[in-house]
Amino acid sequence: MSKGAAKPVAIVPAAGIGTRLRPQTHTIPKALLNVAGKPILAHILDALVGQGIERIVVVTGYKGDRIREYLAERYREGVEVVEQTQRLGLGHAVQVTASTVGEGPVLIVLGDTIVEPRWQDFLGGEVAVIGVKEVDDPRRFGVVEVSGERVVRLVEKPADPPSPLAIVGIYYFPEARPLFAALEALIGGERRTKGEYQLTDALQSMLDGGAPMRVAPVGGWFDCGKPETLLSTNRHLLQQVPQPLPIPGVTLLPPVFIAPTAVVEQAVVGPHVSIADGAVVRRAIVRDAIVNEGAVVEEILLDSSVVGECAVVRGAFQRVNVGDYSEVDLSGRPAAE
Repeated sequence: MSKGAAKPVAIVPAAGIGTRLRPQTHTIPKALLNVAGKPILAHILDALVGQGIERIVVVTGYKGDRIREYLAERYREGVEVVEQTQRLGLGHAVQVTASTVGEGPVLIVLGDTIVEPRWQDFLGGEVAVIGVKEVDDPRRFGVVEVSGERVVRLVEKPADPPSPLAIVGIYYFPEARPLFAALEALIGGERRTKGEYQLTDALQSMLDGGAPMRVAPVGGWFDCGKPETLLSTNRHLLQQVPQPLPIPGVTLLPPVFIAPTAVVEQAVVGPHVSIADGAVVRRAIVRDAIVNEGAVVEEILLDSSVVGECAVVRGAFQRVNVGDYSEVDLSGRPAAE
């Protein structure tokens, strides 16, 4: 951000249900799912605070009370909450912040996606910026068509992609008013795509009106929308957290995160394991897993797994003395005829 430039207000939409993450999201909003030692939302907010952003507006919806409680405990200043009372799409989620944000520069960072941008690309300048990442199969994403760095067109999940640049969920606008005006026109005109008001539709109308936009690549882009991507994000972020001190009777295979109030006994933990506050892991082997607050994992080998808050997972280790050419099936499946 250039010297003397106004700091943007950050908008963090975190109103989604997270249907692909059920059963975890039956009881907790997606933004509060734990990854590498803290909720997805905390990774995003901490990064914004670290860049000197002084005002952050979080948009809540599904189980918004849980998010409000968490923010009140962890972020007592500089974070405001606006509720999206109807699930009408990302464009609508941004629009409901208009009276709170007002005018001036604005930064939008999606609340269920962790990105690792060059922040200087998104914290200043006179031209709007869309964060992008080159992907192998852009047909699964919103795609930016460019001429040089300048945005020409936005295309949602194109059959014939005009570029390999996927939209990753971070945007900067030097002035909020044109963005909110485009969103208001979109909503007022009942222009929906798949039943929702899309942010990309508003951005396309701004482009059609001559507004300049450019792209900026991000180094890391981690979608936390499915269990497998949540675990892959956990694997990546664990490489950046301090490793725990040795625990008597426990073998730690880094990288791992173990919260201060977690209890770990007679276990092998790691690699790529995150154990939250109040969780218990005892007489178990746990790898590539997220164990959430208050969960109990005992006497089991756990791999590539997500254990929800206060869940209990118990198994049984087997001891056998098997002779030559024997066959032992402990899978529990019916024997083949």
